[in-house]
Amino acid sequence: MKAAGSATAVRTCQPTEVQDRRVVKTRRALRSAFLELMEECGYDGFTINELCERADINRGTFYNHYRDKDAVLGALEAEFFEGLKDFEEQLLHISMAQVALCNASKKPLPLLVSLFDYLRGQGDFLHAALGNGGDAGFGTYMRDTICTKFVESILHERYRNSDDSFVSYYIAFFASAYMGVISKWVETGMKESSQEMARIAMRLLFIKPGESIKL
Repeated sequence: MKAAGSATAVRTCQPTEVQDRRVVKTRRALRSAFLELMEECGYDGFTINELCERADINRGTFYNHYRDKDAVLGALEAEFFEGLKDFEEQLLHISMAQVALCNASKKPLPLLVSLFDYLRGQGDFLHAALGNGGDAGFGTYMRDTICTKFVESILHERYRNSDDSFVSYYIAFFASAYMGVISKWVETGMKESSQEMARIAMRLLFIKPGESIKL
């Protein structure tokens, strides 16, 4: 009886498992096709028909998953930022002292290494989203959620709730600079390792005017 029950359970699960695999396969195909077309034509440069043709699916299948192109882009961006949530939380608990210690020993901050590892894993998406044909608002939101929080986390405690306008400009300056570093890394093919990028991110904080620019 036990064996028969197990077989029945397996047979019952199979349709759902097959359906789930089909959903995953379809969404992967749409993701790949969407990013390819955004790279080639820009977000506004292709239609749903062209997307379906590239993904080798019909329009009905597309609408089973997404309302329109905006929904595809929104889902990809939401997935990316969902993966960043753990880093956002951890950024709240680092300090300038930790960063300075790693910089002095020329060792990368582990959290930053992990962050750049994650960004590398999302390289195809980032290259398309941050490119000329991507989403103009995506880079700004990414700067505000990651780069700004990093800069704020290493501020001295007395500045964290300051209403001094210079402090806000200081945060904006470095947050934009770090977003520029990430964009440059993505644009040039992510040639540097995650460890190198983490060291670069830290070193930029400590270079003084007139000092030799070297890692």
